[in-house]
Amino acid sequence: MSTDIPGVDSLVDDGVLRVTINRPARMNAVTTETVEAVADAFEKHADDASVRVAVLTGAGRAFCTGADLSGRDLTGPPSPAIIDAANRAVAAIRAFPRPVIGAVNGPAAGVGVSLALACDLTVAAESTYFLLAFTKVGLMPDGGASALVAASIGRARALKMALLAERLPAPEAVAAGLIADTYPDEGYADAIEALAQRIADGPSDAFGSTKAAINDATLTELDAAFARERAGQLVLLAADDFREGATAFMEKRPAVYRKR
Repeated sequence: MSTDIPGVDSLVDDGVLRVTINRPARMNAVTTETVEAVADAFEKHADDASVRVAVLTGAGRAFCTGADLSGRDLTGPPSPAIIDAANRAVAAIRAFPRPVIGAVNGPAAGVGVSLALACDLTVAAESTYFLLAFTKVGLMPDGGASALVAASIGRARALKMALLAERLPAPEAVAAGLIADTYPDEGYADAIEALAQRIADGPSDAFGSTKAAINDATLTELDAAFARERAGQLVLLAADDFREGATAFMEKRPAVYRKR
């Protein structure tokens, strides 16, 4: 069974749910509808007994490079729509009763980091990187990133990653504990398939219970993070710094923020 929603492909094949963010022309930058479609795919198949493992990945050269700012109205009131969609998608991946592999095939930035880290086994091609780019446009992390990143790498590294908005190459992400493993670019697809098959062939109920237990023990702040981030982000989306940051990003120039 397969579905094809603009921006997301979903397919169940031999016990594997494959969810692919499919906007390669935009480096898989996502709209509200795209993120909602990711949530739909995981929620739809949560009770599907034929699914033993899920794989979330991106089409083309990127995993997900964050929210798509093109065509965004920067003059109107801020909307929580994409924040709510991201929270829903992360929660759906977290609650999915089978292990979810985050197959990070290319850059993961912004909400792409949240989607990747919501997965249970996040692995990446060696050439890729992770980037919390929010402060570059005058925003704060959302999609549960403040909890997901800190739970993985601790307060100091999480603050460095979030405040300085520097790229974290995949090998360094493994060393820091942000993700589980990297694979060489050549042979990456085969490695993902082997990992998915290993889980699909394993004790499905034991894997599901293990996932739930470890996530319950380590992501105790996730729901609170959703609420804090939503409240803070809506304030920042209405501020001059975001308008300047987003305009500068689209004009491919450095942002000039007001000094107060």
